[in-house]
Amino acid sequence: MQHFQAHLHDEAGTAALGAALARAISPGLVIYLHGDLGAGKTALTRALLHAAGHVGTVKSPTYTLSEPYAIQLDGRSVSVIHFDLYRMGSPEEFLDAGFREDFNGDNICIVEWPEKADRVLPAADINLFLTVAGNGRDVELQASTALGNSCLQRLKFAPNM
Repeated sequence: MQHFQAHLHDEAGTAALGAALARAISPGLVIYLHGDLGAGKTALTRALLHAAGHVGTVKSPTYTLSEPYAIQLDGRSVSVIHFDLYRMGSPEEFLDAGFREDFNGDNICIVEWPEKADRVLPAADINLFLTVAGNGRDVELQASTALGNSCLQRLKFAPNM
């Protein structure tokens, strides 16, 4: 399985990685974002969505738990659903909200704080880890499925050294 590691020197590096991911994603992809508060999970998602063609605000779904966005991929309308499960009290809340239905092979689902629903959340295609390192971030992407593997194979990103 594909694996990718880099150091992002600043917020621009995080935005550049989000833009590179936007060029590599495909329908049905599930990405888990791991990292402490302030690690850049929402900033990365915002950059991905803007690079994928979303015009407008991308807000953190901390209180709404999920925010859907429509983008075009290869001339096809695709929904990207950004989840932030930080405020969930239990995995059952994920089920009660009906979120499992969003993981349908067509939508792209990006999940912050996936451990909050770990027993009920569908498996990730890519696990992305962001760690604060000085003024920047260390990032690691791990594919865990064939779909995640093909996404990381398409990923063209070279951080500024």
